[in-house]
Amino acid sequence: MKGLKKQRRIQIIIAAMVALVVSTGLIGYAMRDGINFFRSPSQVVEEPPAPNEVFRIGGLVEEGTLVRGQGDTVTFSVTDGGASVPVSFVGVLPDLFAENQGMVGQGRYIDGVFQASEILAKHDETYMPKEVVDALKEQGVYKGEDS
Repeated sequence: MKGLKKQRRIQIIIAAMVALVVSTGLIGYAMRDGINFFRSPSQVVEEPPAPNEVFRIGGLVEEGTLVRGQGDTVTFSVTDGGASVPVSFVGVLPDLFAENQGMVGQGRYIDGVFQASEILAKHDETYMPKEVVDALKEQGVYKGEDS
């Protein structure tokens, strides 16, 4: 009788471990497209990502580069003070989007142009995403209060 209980307990432990491994694998598979890495313009210029890689880029909208094209097409450059990356976006920009303001864009880097699928702008006068602040501090161009 004791051998049967021990065997049953081992079977339950093995089944639980298999279920844990399978569920971990499924969660990882489901999240593979949801994880987007942040890069500064300097990092993008130094090591350009593959055209199929979706990532986030952030910095300041470079002054004098904002051009509104036909329809909803907008082009501009984003900079961290060390490098500039041209950005193309089709859609409606956030209300607070402007030159010399912080922004974060999500998309792909194709043929030297960041093709943004989403643009996020600061949501008040003082806010700037932590990743953008860190990238600007690294380049020595951050002119805000230290947090």
